[in-house]
Amino acid sequence: MISTEQNGVALRLSGVTKIYGSHTAVNDLSLEVPSGSIYGFIGPNGSGKTTTLRMILRIVLPDRGTVEVLGVRDTRSANDSIGYLPEERGLYRKMTVSRVLAYHAALKGMESRSARESVAFWLHRMGLEKWADHKVEALSKGMAQKIQFIAAVVAKPKLLILDEPFSGLDPVNLDVLREAILEMGRNGATILFSTHDMEMAEKMCDFIFMIHKGCKVLDGTLSTIQSQHGADLVRLKIEGGAAALQGLEGIQIVRDHGQLQELRCSTDPQELLRRLSARGKVQLFEVAKPSLHDIFVNIAAPDKGGNDA
Repeated sequence: MISTEQNGVALRLSGVTKIYGSHTAVNDLSLEVPSGSIYGFIGPNGSGKTTTLRMILRIVLPDRGTVEVLGVRDTRSANDSIGYLPEERGLYRKMTVSRVLAYHAALKGMESRSARESVAFWLHRMGLEKWADHKVEALSKGMAQKIQFIAAVVAKPKLLILDEPFSGLDPVNLDVLREAILEMGRNGATILFSTHDMEMAEKMCDFIFMIHKGCKVLDGTLSTIQSQHGADLVRLKIEGGAAALQGLEGIQIVRDHGQLQELRCSTDPQELLRRLSARGKVQLFEVAKPSLHDIFVNIAAPDKGGNDA
């Protein structure tokens, strides 16, 4: 997704710290988001994600460090080149869909004719053109969420910040929104994508960043992160299931899915396969890199103490 026409940095945080009383919400955080990339932003609840997003949007200011957005470093609120989809949705329910979208475009300084054209394009793109003259309160939850997305992108932002964009969507609407986000990326927008859906982050993002206890703990491509954190996993399906693994030395069951088990082993995988074959029919044996979900849990789970594998 990285634009070949833009080789700069859309967002740069340098040594950013934010303290509330005795609590350090974000601690000495530095990161760079390349222009034209889809940059995943993950972390457990209370990790400092929301505070970081608010500093990027200049809703709150850091106590130390600097925030540079689209080459500009100042203390004003988010500018006209930034689109933002908050996790907590909010639209004027008594306004019609077309009016509320035109209003959001005007807030970003968009000329009225361009705004009408953009609103018409996105309503058609989302399959909502028939709802243009209906009040927002008449929309279903999924339709309202798509309207909220249009409000974030109607002014053609250079930087799009999405906070849990797929929360509560059914599979059909999820696919529509996902393709629209990818289309924005293909057209050169830089997208900062905050999510708890690790599988979606794996599939969509060029880079993945994780914050935990206010500090950066992951930052890079998925393949780089996988090579640096955690051992390879063995995905296994064997006759007898987990019972067939009882007493087998050198293995740790990471996750038991019932019909399928995920293991870490301290022995050579081929030796493990030979030993398993002696216990029953092996229907699946796959050596795979740890998923982002596995890495996330290994870092953030309370009984792990926040340490990497």
